[in-house]
Amino acid sequence: MLKSKIFMGIAVSAVLFSCSKKAAAPKVTDEVKMAEEAKELPVEIAEGKTLYENNCAKCHKLFPAGKHDKEGWSKTLEKMAPKAKITDDQKVLVYNYLTYGM
Repeated sequence: MLKSKIFMGIAVSAVLFSCSKKAAAPKVTDEVKMAEEAKELPVEIAEGKTLYENNCAKCHKLFPAGKHDKEGWSKTLEKMAPKAKITDDQKVLVYNYLTYGM
């Protein structure tokens, strides 16, 4: 009897957990979207944008490019690239995107 109650409790917990609301991936801020829509990006810059959105947004919100200057983005990318598991070439693309037009 006790075993069946334990089993039933585990089963109910599993069902409730599987039906729980999943955390959504962070979204691109409206400020970033509006700035991007205002201009057409060259192919390499667009690749950096895609990498930024797909890798960085997995863990936190996306910051507008104006948050840092070139040196600030360089330091940030040095720290964050290993966490995002991007290559050095990909890091350059992201940097070029974030500093595009500075």
